[in-house]
Amino acid sequence: MASPPLPRRAVVREVGLRDGLQSIQKVLPTARKIEWVRLAYEAGQREIEVGSFVPPRLLPQLADTAQVLAYAKTLPGLAASVLVPNLQGAQRAIEHGAALMILPLSASHAHSLANLRKTPDEVVAEMGRIRAARDAAGSRTLIEGGVGTAFGCTLQGEVAESEVLRLLQALLDAGADRVSLADTVGYANPSAVSRLFEKALRVAGDRFCCGHFHDTRGLALANIYASLQLGVARFDASLAGIGGCPHAPGASGNASTEDAAFMLAAMDVQTGIALDKLLALRAEVVGWLEGEPTHGSVWRAGLPKTFAQPLAA
Repeated sequence: MASPPLPRRAVVREVGLRDGLQSIQKVLPTARKIEWVRLAYEAGQREIEVGSFVPPRLLPQLADTAQVLAYAKTLPGLAASVLVPNLQGAQRAIEHGAALMILPLSASHAHSLANLRKTPDEVVAEMGRIRAARDAAGSRTLIEGGVGTAFGCTLQGEVAESEVLRLLQALLDAGADRVSLADTVGYANPSAVSRLFEKALRVAGDRFCCGHFHDTRGLALANIYASLQLGVARFDASLAGIGGCPHAPGASGNASTEDAAFMLAAMDVQTGIALDKLLALRAEVVGWLEGEPTHGSVWRAGLPKTFAQPLAA
């Protein structure tokens, strides 16, 4: 039996400026972050998570999110998103006109308390308050509920699929415009992704928008492919694979943007990304982050001679 055709187009949403930088010690200057956004845009990326509205004392690496967002908003067609941990962060996202704000929720009760100091259902209640605030402000900022530790947790162990799906539905009922799933600690495999994403699509339909995979055990690209086979066509990734979860010791970081973009392009799934420009940006960012761990494979060997380089959007 033939496999269903893959989507003709997919989005690689860059999360290195948030998920990547928050996980390392070095504080990248604002000017470098703005240069990162500019060069990513020139390479064809059109969705970038530029930071998070969290207290600067907690994440000094992201204290300049408002400035980076302001620059990103000057680039035509760029959807700049931010992570928001609570209503206060959401109010700042609304005030500064982010295209999208993402509220993270951990399906693991233990991880939720360790990471957010709230239970999963308390985060659902916060979603309701965020939706009310967005609507009262007349804002056009979209709200995404991201369910993390969807495939298991280093603190709790097993996370039931039924709980993940319950929380997806609860976020939608509370006012999320769309939802996504994350393999926060790198426990997923392609079979598990196929099984859970198929069920998630039954719950959320076209409001299920994104997969977020970590390459902790080398399966990020395989998990992206399993998602593609179900028609999911947006994936978070981090340039040079930087980032990870503080509750996943030994983790090797996020899916690498350049590796994901190459795989998609090699399979004739359009991303609008010019890989030569993306690899040049990677080299710049690695230089800025000297001494910090970086990952990925394509940069080592380069693009195959048989590879037809797509043009940037």
